[in-house]
Amino acid sequence: MSDDSSAPIITCTAPVNIAVIKYWGKRDESLILPVNDSVSVTLSSEQMHAKTSVTANANFSCDRIWLNGKEEPATSGRLASCLASVRQAASCLKTGTQVSTSWCVHICSENNFPTAAGLASSAAGYACLVSALCKLYGIQGDISALARRGSGSACRSVLGGFVRWHMGNMDDGTDSIATQLRPASHWPGMRVLICVASDTQKKTSSSVGMKNSVKTSELLKYRAEYSVPPRTDTIVKAIEERDFQTFADITIRDSNQFHAICQDTYPPCVYMNPTSHSVSSLVHQINDHFGEKVACYTFDAGPNACIFLLEKYVGLVASLLKHFFSEDSASAEFFRGNALELESRKELLEALDITPISGGLKYVIHTCPGEGPEVLGEEEALLDKNGMPKNLKV
Repeated sequence: MSDDSSAPIITCTAPVNIAVIKYWGKRDESLILPVNDSVSVTLSSEQMHAKTSVTANANFSCDRIWLNGKEEPATSGRLASCLASVRQAASCLKTGTQVSTSWCVHICSENNFPTAAGLASSAAGYACLVSALCKLYGIQGDISALARRGSGSACRSVLGGFVRWHMGNMDDGTDSIATQLRPASHWPGMRVLICVASDTQKKTSSSVGMKNSVKTSELLKYRAEYSVPPRTDTIVKAIEERDFQTFADITIRDSNQFHAICQDTYPPCVYMNPTSHSVSSLVHQINDHFGEKVACYTFDAGPNACIFLLEKYVGLVASLLKHFFSEDSASAEFFRGNALELESRKELLEALDITPISGGLKYVIHTCPGEGPEVLGEEEALLDKNGMPKNLKV
């Protein structure tokens, strides 16, 4: 520690994860316990991540948090619950912690991608927060259950590669944890295209939509009991064997069923838009043309498609997305992230029945599976030596 009344500033990054077997619905709202298992792919932090700095001080008057340059409430809701869970875990450490859990904390967090737009911002944000707090307090080992208290899907972002969140059976939630199925390096040819149709906040939050689905959707109950268990076993095996055909089939089916549940919810929560449906149609038509699964899509609670595909098809699929959905086909700003080389095939373009939507996609991020949270050096801190944000929006 820097002195007897202050703690060091800890800064971490944490990645986004994209579920291929969806988490939708809680059996316990306060503990955030899901109604079914879920499986996800953690994406590389190089393109999409949350970054968080935390510190504690005996002289701070209250817990405070700044998110993307603006101060947000820190004394209620999921954040307060998450903080309380981490402090409780720290107070139970056998070796004790150098940083007093009675000290108030200052938290500053930023996302380098749109927040609350259906791009798993809360998963990255809470995974990052919990990772930084655990580093601050000296908590080691499995931290997925602590991240879960902030956002359910955050428990998957504390691990890299291919991850399974086990729903668990215990009433206290102690067995509802995430485990890594395989590291990111297990499937080196896997690539991801994030198709951003909207980067504005969605009308119905995931937490509200989820709660309404649990109350009103008969299809959700069927899915949790009959659909998810065999699908999970199948896709886990597909990941282990790097079987893209099976992986793609299950991913598409589970995404479609998830959005059917959103429609079955009363009142319905609509997350996909015309561009979303056109992108999914494009994927199906490409697959039909080749007679195999070249690509697969999944949509979280938002209109933005996440397309999984093998490296050899990235240039082809990317060129079609630009052809049908970019506002300016000559723009070099349409693609972000990892470099790619566009590939066009005239016979495929002529075979497709897709109505172009100019500007339907704002941009496409080319990325790949990646590892979990990372601790950064002091020079990367978002807080100054007084524990205040370096950059504030007026």
